[in-house]
Amino acid sequence: MSAPVSLSQPQNPPAAQRPSARLSRKQKAAIVVRILLAEGAKLSLENLPDALQVELTEQMGALRLIDRATLQQVVAEFVEELETVGLAFSGGIEEALSILDGTISPQTAGRMRKDVGLGAISDPWQRIAALDNDSLRPILEDESVEVAAVMLSKLNVSKSAELLGQIPGPRARRIAYAMSLTEAVTPEAVDRIGIALASQMDAQPISAFDVGPVERVGAILNFSPATTRDDVLEGLDETDADFASKVRRAIFTFENIPARIEPRDVPKIIRGVEQPVLLTALAAARAGAAPDATAFILENMSKRMAEQLEEELGEIGNIKESEGEAAMTAVIAEIRRLEADGEISLIAEED
Repeated sequence: MSAPVSLSQPQNPPAAQRPSARLSRKQKAAIVVRILLAEGAKLSLENLPDALQVELTEQMGALRLIDRATLQQVVAEFVEELETVGLAFSGGIEEALSILDGTISPQTAGRMRKDVGLGAISDPWQRIAALDNDSLRPILEDESVEVAAVMLSKLNVSKSAELLGQIPGPRARRIAYAMSLTEAVTPEAVDRIGIALASQMDAQPISAFDVGPVERVGAILNFSPATTRDDVLEGLDETDADFASKVRRAIFTFENIPARIEPRDVPKIIRGVEQPVLLTALAAARAGAAPDATAFILENMSKRMAEQLEEELGEIGNIKESEGEAAMTAVIAEIRRLEADGEISLIAEED
């Protein structure tokens, strides 16, 4: 007598016998997305290529009723795949370059973007939003107001506000008005503008220097003796008056202290300077071309310390020019350090 045949389904049937076997991977993906959304999960699918977003939507629209056994099996397969994943790469050269930012050289990154072409730019607006204001400002100044309006509309509000405040008022007003007309711009047009701007950025030559020539020359002259600084600026005036003017605005000397230092920041500055050095700098400035700077510093420190320094200044003898220059340079260096660390902000110099 033969053994009775069991009609119960095995707990782990072969893959071909599973209820989910008749579904494609795309259909299973649509089911998993539907379940996650129903559970209130926040999914960021906008980073997927457009074709995949369209296909996912079509798959979800084509599915109808899914029985419980099939649903459970699809979820089980999804969980099983997740558990076997050790490390996930989102893919794409642009994403890889973002991960490696600061690890590989800007020259290499720029060359790779050019080599692979626009296909590497999965979302050009992400690349544009990551640029600093100095890189974005020329777009507002040189492109049409319509393009500038689209760009500001795609950036976050705080960054857009900063950029708008950095361009002349009439131009800013025209761009703001153009933003009121962007409602009719199609998503395709916004994508084309983003790709064009990102391509334009990639086409720009990569500088070998972190800062521009004005800042580099200004930084050097900041720590040069006054005679050298005056001689160089005089020569620049004869060669390129516009460049010389920009360099003068980039230079910060002891004479600039009253105009560009907030009174409340004086105590913070002098705390970082040894008192003998500060005393030498104040004496040299008072006897030289910056008596106002000495008065400004003394007026904005504690009364007791100011009186002590005044007494010592009255007793100090002649100071060698080189010693005075070195002491004033030390004070300027401390001001620059505090500014770089974000502990103080210099008052912008008017043109």
